[in-house]
Amino acid sequence: MIGLIGVGDMGLPMCGHLAASGFEVLACDVEADRVAAAVAAGSRAAGGLPDVAHDADIAIACLRTDDQMLAVAEGFASHGHAGQLLVVAGTHSLDVMRQLTGVVGPRGIRVIDAPVVFGAQGARDGNLLSLCGGEAGDVERARPVLMAYSRGVEHVGPLGAGQLAKTCNNLLHWIHCVANFETLAIAKRYGVDTQRMREVLMRCPGDNGTLRRWDGTRFTWQEKDMDLVIDLAQQAGLVLPLSGHVDQLIKTMTAADVADLLYGPECAYLGRKIVPLPPGDGGL
Repeated sequence: MIGLIGVGDMGLPMCGHLAASGFEVLACDVEADRVAAAVAAGSRAAGGLPDVAHDADIAIACLRTDDQMLAVAEGFASHGHAGQLLVVAGTHSLDVMRQLTGVVGPRGIRVIDAPVVFGAQGARDGNLLSLCGGEAGDVERARPVLMAYSRGVEHVGPLGAGQLAKTCNNLLHWIHCVANFETLAIAKRYGVDTQRMREVLMRCPGDNGTLRRWDGTRFTWQEKDMDLVIDLAQQAGLVLPLSGHVDQLIKTMTAADVADLLYGPECAYLGRKIVPLPPGDGGL
């Protein structure tokens, strides 16, 4: 039995892929309509967290916050059993990963972190990438389950290494968002079709995955992602000035800003309007 705790934008399609792959899935969420949607996609409904902790051999937690993850761990410490594997698929701090084994370890429950990249579209397509930290045997045990919704499973290192890999990926993504915006702002200002420039750049060495998927970037988690980056840097005594600038800049950007940049007659950046220069005034 596979338990999935948190069947929202990511967890719900993950449930569907697990069920379609032949796994018996027990879905749990605080929102009844989400559980109903998971049942419609082939899962069974859990009566609550104790049901999952009691019945699941492998439980996947796809949660938003550190507090939620710790609460789930406490539930498993109370109702789980030795030999279970708890898979942390959400994005969480290294501090929480360190705490989890202390909470569930005395019960004989194993833990790996396996956060995913490629976002909601990847979840819908069953084409995520799972970035794993933990003991090799635990990761291998989880691999067939994770592959139900993943294009691959990467074992990065010890517990917490998956979260570190996810944070590194997220940092590059948000850096690319800022860099892409400023790059294409030059094209827009000089009167070159911005979407056409984007298409050209995707064939150049400056191409990046964010540029390719930019239409689907929702700008939902940039603050949380960058807070994790800055916290890691501060705890380790790292000086990362570019990350500090990106932390501030990315908080000013929205998906609507990107749409205006790519497809609108004008856009705005840092409160300043960007309109194409007339051909006789410096534009092309």
